[in-house]
Amino acid sequence: MYKTLRLPFHASNHLTTHLFLNRLASPLSKILQAGLTLLIFSTSCFSIAQAQPYPNRPIKLIIPFPPGGPTDLFGRQYAQSMSIALNNPVITENKGGAAGAIGSAEVKRSKPDGYTLLFGTISTHGLYNLLNSKPQYDAVKDFSHIAMIGEAPVGFAVHPSMPNTLKEFVQLVRSNPTKYQYGSAGEGTFLHIAGEQLKLANGNLPIQHIPYRGSGQSLPALMAGEVSMTADTLSVLIHQHRAGKIRILGLGSSKRFLIAPDIPTVNEALGLKNFETMAWYVIMAPIGLPSNIMTELTTASNKALSDPVMIEKLNSLSIQPTVDMTDTKATDFIKHEINKLTPLIQALSIKLAE
Repeated sequence: MYKTLRLPFHASNHLTTHLFLNRLASPLSKILQAGLTLLIFSTSCFSIAQAQPYPNRPIKLIIPFPPGGPTDLFGRQYAQSMSIALNNPVITENKGGAAGAIGSAEVKRSKPDGYTLLFGTISTHGLYNLLNSKPQYDAVKDFSHIAMIGEAPVGFAVHPSMPNTLKEFVQLVRSNPTKYQYGSAGEGTFLHIAGEQLKLANGNLPIQHIPYRGSGQSLPALMAGEVSMTADTLSVLIHQHRAGKIRILGLGSSKRFLIAPDIPTVNEALGLKNFETMAWYVIMAPIGLPSNIMTELTTASNKALSDPVMIEKLNSLSIQPTVDMTDTKATDFIKHEINKLTPLIQALSIKLAE
């Protein structure tokens, strides 16, 4: 009675496929919509993260020397003042070794995002490339120099049994070749270079260099009379000078230092004109630091160095803060220092062991 309606094979197959796709469309579209929503959300989150102002997480300041010395104390105080200026934590991390090269090289390899900074010094960025035949970094090319932040004069101190003036001490040494020695914090340190600089300024003064392992050894050696003179920063020498255990005869600054107005400069003491040897400190980041982050950091650095608490702390360390020596000026300063030190290092033929 009833006839079965038979469709052609191709029509039947088409209908079956159509019905199958209709059934699949609903869950498939939901999956696609969910994926698209997730993609849009992820992109939005990434854009928001990218748009967040700098800084929005802790900044790490690497101090490339062991804890406890004047450089470390300066670095820690600077980090505290920068935390206030940026309204963001700045934490310090000591990475000592190889005269500051290990910590400096680590910063060089870091991302230039403003969250890893280096507390550089004359040792790491003035002398390093001149003293090492195979350096791990280039002091100028591998870093964005944010700001030069301070200077500290090198003092030349003698045992109390020595003459009262630097001129008399030089005359004594010259009249007794090979009899006297001076100590420093180590071979190839900027304090060693300062001592050699004083020798050259006095016609290659015949005084022998005795290297020690840091100021913690060289200063006691002077007080014990093992050496007749030592070269060190004013902050290391000043307390023993005031206690009468040693006597600072001259400072390597261009003018008398505010916290020690009674101590003459080497130029004054010896009648020289251009003698100067100073420790200095520079804040830097890996090369490629974005300009907006550079501006943020240089502004904060100037603010930190103007903080009365910071200034008082630096006075106690015999360090003079340097304000407005930022960005390009800091880079130019480092280049100038390297150029100034180059002929001196070449004349001394000093190379550090690899």
